[in-house]
Amino acid sequence: MRILLVGAGGVGAAFAAIAARRDFYEAIVIADYNQASAEKAAAVDERFSSAQVDASSADSVAALCREHSITHVMNAVDPRFVMTIFDGAYAAGADYLDMAMSLSRPHPESPYEKTGVKLGDEQFEKAGEWESSGRLALVGIGVEPGLSDVFARYAADHLFSEIDELGTRDGANLTVEGYDFAPSFSIWTTIEECLNPPVIWQDGEWFTTPPFSEPEVFDFPDGIGPVECVNVEHEEVLLMPRWVDCKRATFKYGLGDEFIEVLKVLHKVGLDKTEKVKVGGVEVSPRDVVAASLPNPAELGPLMKGKTCAGLWVTGKGKDGEPRSTYLYHVVDNEWSMQEYGHQCVVWQTAVNPVVALELLAAGTWEGAGVLGPEAFDAVPFLELLTAYGSPWGTKEV
Repeated sequence: MRILLVGAGGVGAAFAAIAARRDFYEAIVIADYNQASAEKAAAVDERFSSAQVDASSADSVAALCREHSITHVMNAVDPRFVMTIFDGAYAAGADYLDMAMSLSRPHPESPYEKTGVKLGDEQFEKAGEWESSGRLALVGIGVEPGLSDVFARYAADHLFSEIDELGTRDGANLTVEGYDFAPSFSIWTTIEECLNPPVIWQDGEWFTTPPFSEPEVFDFPDGIGPVECVNVEHEEVLLMPRWVDCKRATFKYGLGDEFIEVLKVLHKVGLDKTEKVKVGGVEVSPRDVVAASLPNPAELGPLMKGKTCAGLWVTGKGKDGEPRSTYLYHVVDNEWSMQEYGHQCVVWQTAVNPVVALELLAAGTWEGAGVLGPEAFDAVPFLELLTAYGSPWGTKEV
């Protein structure tokens, strides 16, 4: 297996640090628009090399794949580049993985009631091409989406006979010393998913609601405690119902009042927009300005304290036919991830899952063709290998 990792930011660098301890691949080429970032990430292992790539160009991605005889492309950049990297991998004859899917576009007349172009629609439109060529695009294989989707498969196969709701719930008790506002993940992506109309799956169809709707307090495990969570647009809701039978699917994120207020203000003054505006003779994207003005999440690790939790709350009937309510979860302590890998917990938790998936693909444990989500594969080998990586998961009855 020869891997092209596109993106050497926080998640990409954490991916490299995790993969450096494994031996299932021959080589990894780490590519970024900023080659210095790629060189820094590649310095951790002699099997790694660096390159410059334009992620907005499918031709640039394909050329790099051909140059290095790449078998698998791992997309670790913002979702605005999904389709060019996805198409570039296909053109070069490589398989493909990502942690976020192609972008959505709200319904033009009823954005808070009906779906427009949904997350992943552009990729699923090309599923037939991938399948007929015998090639795999494994989409949404970070932590959320990703591990949460693996949990859905595991719950359906081993815990439940009937599922009422697959409810992804994400929360943390992280603090960043010295900053009043410092997101622990890409603010570009956070703005995209939090300000778009959230999607809900209900009784066989998708519909939308206003951002930050249906607030609820969820009690997270391992000392994190109660956090208010709200509806957010996320890939799980678009993936899980394709492979797992459920009456309802939701995604709720523990943002906090301050974070929600910041996002609302950015939207109100137009700083969430991606279309470029002219400022003193220079054209810039307002959202890119916001991202550039905030601290780099990859560099916040030494200042962060606390834990992050990703998980899936499943309700329905257990295998015994009795009512059941179970939370399957994965917690990472920032102190542990910094000490063990030198990367903060949010990016590390995201990066570990595609490494596990690639190892399963390399071994032939996971195999398939087409555009597939994590739910399309057996969950048990994944969860066993994740635990073997030193990062166990857990369950609790809710």
